[in-house]
This record gives sequence, structure tokens and C-alpha cells, in this order.
Amino acid sequence: MQTLHVNGYDMAYLEVGEGPPLVCVHGSLCDFRIWSAVLGQLSKKHRVIAVSLRHFFPDRWDGVGDTYSIAQHAADVIAFIEQLDTGPVDLMGHSRGGHIAFRVAQRRPDLLRKLILAEPGGEFDATLDPAFKPGPSPLAARIAAAAEVIAKGDIDGGLQIFMDALEGPGAWKRLPATPKQLLRDNATTLIGQTRDKRPPFSKADAEAIETPTLFIGGANTKGALAQVLHTLAAHVKGARTEMIPGTTHPMFEQAPQKYCEIVLDFLTGA
Repeated sequence: MQTLHVNGYDMAYLEVGEGPPLVCVHGSLCDFRIWSAVLGQLSKKHRVIAVSLRHFFPDRWDGVGDTYSIAQHAADVIAFIEQLDTGPVDLMGHSRGGHIAFRVAQRRPDLLRKLILAEPGGEFDATLDPAFKPGPSPLAARIAAAAEVIAKGDIDGGLQIFMDALEGPGAWKRLPATPKQLLRDNATTLIGQTRDKRPPFSKADAEAIETPTLFIGGANTKGALAQVLHTLAAHVKGARTEMIPGTTHPMFEQAPQKYCEIVLDFLTGA
């Protein structure tokens, strides 16, 4: 593990391999360890740099303060890439990390060569969703409920609410011990996420993305995450979409070899 001092914060990261730099941004309740299943394959051709965002493991955060937000994390990733001083990088984000990567591409396309969005999280405004209604989405309401339980000290109870909302009933109980511990290590970040008034995606946002973009998802993912992926892909000029059969939201853990094949093909293509 290494760190870079970014925007007043020591940002931790793992680096493995040599070649063109590929920066990986994790999603909610995760950290740089979430990419472990694909690090070996990806690092055969790339200098893979997996970051842990502000307040995530190895940090131990109490959930207090206003420095947890999409805007803060996007600014941190931008500053991190600038400090790498390698020239344009490939940027890959999963779930909430996909949302962050999208905002980095929107703000600083000069820093990027290619963009990979693995089921980015977020909501739409009225320009992308005719049925748009102001207020929190159903998923946001479940996240808030999970965070409230975590804030009271019931970590596993809150995580069960979160995972079952994301992956369906029984998802938390089915998880092996190692991924469960990773979620526990980052549980308090969910408290910050409930205060993160992340901006919704708009049609203009999607149409502004200039970086060559790959959207990748689990063919069995249901609900808002699948809708966000396909709707954004339809409005990002020239975007490529790949779905991995038999997988859901953590597609790169469920089918790491196929995931790496798709990513490497995209990164090495013209």
C-alpha cells in the first residue's frame, strides 16, 4: 500500500504491473481490495492503480463531517491523476465509483485516454427520465435506512438492509466471510452517503462525455442500476456496451476472466 497526499488527505492505493496506467475507483462500502479478483490479469498489460477514496479503508471514519460526497471524491481522483504525472490514464469505476469516474470525465477529459463504467450508480433528471419525480429514489431510501441502523451500532444489521436492497433478499447471508469483512470495514461511509446530495445524470451530462467509453454490466442485474447503464450508454457518443451472462452487480468478482477479457480488448483496441 502507498499513499499520495491529495487535497489535504493521504489517499491510499495499491499499484501492480507495468504498462499504460489504469486507475480503478471502487463503489459504496468498498475499497481498493474489491479489485483483487482482476488485478492479476489486468496487471499483465497495465500499471493497475486501485485507489481507496477519502474515508474508506484503511481509514477509520466516524461518519462525522461534510467531506464525503461525489464532488469531493471526483476532485480527489482528479488531483490524484494529476499527481501521478503520467499523462492521460485509463479510468475504471464501479457502481458509485462509476458515477465518480463519469464526473471526472465530464470535468477533465484531458486527463483520460479511455473510460470504463461498470454499472455506474446514480439517478436521472427529467431530461433522461420522463417519469422523474423530485425526492430520494427507492434505493436511496433503503440506503438511508441501512445507515440509520449502522449509526446505532448494528453494523451487520445495517449491511443486511443495504445488500438485500442491492442484490435481493438473502444477499447478505449468502456472502462469504471475506467480502462481509470488507463491507464492515467501510460501513460508516454509508452514513456520509446519506448526506451526499449527488447530482442526477442529465442528457446534457451524457452527451458531454468525449472520452471513448465502455459500459459493462451483469446481464442479470435488475432495477435502477441496469436502467442507468443502458440509458447513459444510449446518450454517450460512440459508447460500447458489454453485458456478462450469469452475473449481477459485482460482475468482476463473479466472472473475473470474462470481465478482464472485455476490459483488455477495449483498452488495447483502436
